[in-house]
Amino acid sequence: MKKKGNIIKLVLIALIFLVGGYTVLFGIGGYGSAKNIILGLDVRGGVSITYEVADETFTASDFADTKSKLESRAQALSTEAEVYQEGDRRIVVNIPGETDAEATLDKLGQPGSISFVTYESDGTEKVWLEGEDIQTARAGEQQEELTGATNYVVELTMSGEGAQKFEEATTENLNQIIYIVYDGEIISQPVVNSVISGGQAVIENIESAEEAEYLATMIRIGNLKLQLNTISHKTVGARLGAEALSKSIMAGLIGLLLICVFMIIIYRIPGVVASFALFFYTMLVMLALNGFNFTLTLPGIAGIILGIGMAVDANVIIYTRIREELADGQPVETAIKTGFNKANSAIIDGNVTTLIAAFVLMWQGSGTVQGFAQTLAVGILVSMFTALVVSRIIMMALYRLGLKDPKYYGIEKSRKRLYIVNKKKIFFAVSCVIIVVGFAIGGMNAGNGKGIFNTSIEFQGGKALTADFDKAYTIDEFNAEVKPAIEEIIGSTDVQAQKETNSNRYTIKMKDVDESLVTSIKETLINDFGAKEDNFEESYISATISNEMTRSAIIATILATICMLLYIWIRFSNVRFAFSAVIALIHDVVILLVFYMVSRTSVGTAFIACVLTIVGYSINATIVIFDRIRENLKANIKKRSLEEIIDDSITQTLTRTINTSLTTFVTVLMIFVLGVPSIQEFTLPIMVGIIAGGYSSVFITGPLLHVMGKKVLGAAKAEKSKTKK
Repeated sequence: MKKKGNIIKLVLIALIFLVGGYTVLFGIGGYGSAKNIILGLDVRGGVSITYEVADETFTASDFADTKSKLESRAQALSTEAEVYQEGDRRIVVNIPGETDAEATLDKLGQPGSISFVTYESDGTEKVWLEGEDIQTARAGEQQEELTGATNYVVELTMSGEGAQKFEEATTENLNQIIYIVYDGEIISQPVVNSVISGGQAVIENIESAEEAEYLATMIRIGNLKLQLNTISHKTVGARLGAEALSKSIMAGLIGLLLICVFMIIIYRIPGVVASFALFFYTMLVMLALNGFNFTLTLPGIAGIILGIGMAVDANVIIYTRIREELADGQPVETAIKTGFNKANSAIIDGNVTTLIAAFVLMWQGSGTVQGFAQTLAVGILVSMFTALVVSRIIMMALYRLGLKDPKYYGIEKSRKRLYIVNKKKIFFAVSCVIIVVGFAIGGMNAGNGKGIFNTSIEFQGGKALTADFDKAYTIDEFNAEVKPAIEEIIGSTDVQAQKETNSNRYTIKMKDVDESLVTSIKETLINDFGAKEDNFEESYISATISNEMTRSAIIATILATICMLLYIWIRFSNVRFAFSAVIALIHDVVILLVFYMVSRTSVGTAFIACVLTIVGYSINATIVIFDRIRENLKANIKKRSLEEIIDDSITQTLTRTINTSLTTFVTVLMIFVLGVPSIQEFTLPIMVGIIAGGYSSVFITGPLLHVMGKKVLGAAKAEKSKTKK
């Protein structure tokens, strides 16, 4: 009976995997297919809309306010939307994943003026509120208490001054209509049912959800200090190039297969289980991205890579524990159960710590930071489920179906103690030398006018060169044929191309290069690619990563670090564990910064993703060692010193550290080797971060904990000796 039950379990899991895999590959009823995942501007491209201020005169403050509010509106369509300034009067909005520029323009709407008015008996109009008096407008629905019918509504929130104006308007116009006028056209005629104070109002009895969303949209986009006219709407090419995605997918699959081969060779039957769990993880992540309509960008891919690393790590921790139990002479079934149980704390603590960071980044971050956090959170939850639930079910089922010989699982070899702590000065010195030299090189670059970092268009802005062409290039053809020539002239891959809808007009965005290089670009475009000589336009473009976005990313990262510190403090009941982990995390991030300074790798959107990836990777690696130190401190039967306990813990977890770092590194390495240059600029820093994380978890965190905990241990011994006397 037990045998039959285990067969049923395996068959059910296999069926779930087959159905899920089929859904990812082909979709069911038009839903679920991986090809339906929304891809960001950097991966697939999208639509770009350019607005120009209609007002003749305006202040810089009004312009910044308008841009900020338009950015909020755009990010309601996609968290990965970009909004930046072009020239003195224009604002450009980029919406990823869209292919129809006109349809996207309809979704975004034409920003204009909104006002709440009443009409006097003589036909004159009295304006009670304007767009700046309204903070938010959101479509929603309510249920009728008696009939249960759905009532579509728009919920309004007024500013402080707007709330007072609205109370006055509803007081003087009770049971009368207040008209909502957008650019001179009445778009709604709600009746005032009661005096409304407090700044919260609801427009009721709207016919459909679509009409409610339309009204809310009109009110939101009318909440701008400046009036804007639409100048153009165009298709935006993928920044990474047309072949980047396909090459990255192929490299990722090869990386996964290599990990599976490695796991099977090292861990045997558990390696087979881990391989299945890894593909199960990949399938569930793809379904989740599709189901939640996440926009997948390069930072999102970074989140998935980190999730794969943590999924592999969880299995490595479990299987290493099983092999340790077998080495202690435990029966196979006991070893499997004990291995999973002992691995729980390290897996849960490591994943929950990173999950806390992901939630904080989603809460406080914006744009690409949110995209990274969303995919990371999904990856963590899925990896915990596949490692602690799916792997366990399959492992126990295979054991009970006859795979009971210890040789199928392997036995962990005993290792001689690594003496790490007493060499801490050497390891600390190595890190200090690398950091000091790196910052010195960065300072020299800054002194030579190159800047500490090689910042990209996203951070520093640049130039936009627009031209008409005789040939009707598609955006992919333009990226494949024209873009490389421009990159060669300016000596940088930081070039982006956009195509205007229904025309042969293209905009090329690049860093703010010398005018001589711009002249060379024009000559090349005319002579080699058929650009029209008299139709060039040049303009300045601002950074797509705004100061607000950068500030929110920094604040979110700091808050996430504080929250992780608090969690580690609580879970390990010792603040020294928390401070050691955070210092090691800072160490890894600083090493990554040094790499960017020295290598002059472009600092753009991918930079934020790389930093956040290393934050998550570093803290997870550290917690695995700390979990073993905590365990050994509790079971210190041989009365070892703190130094011995730390060295033993690092030695015992060395297999996990090497195997996890190696498998994650291989995945990223394959993407680096097979990827295009822009992908390589993203994966190379992550590989450096993985090496730094592995180094710090073995050679920095333990010695740091020893330095911080030595006095406490000595005080405890002194107190014990005093008590005996």
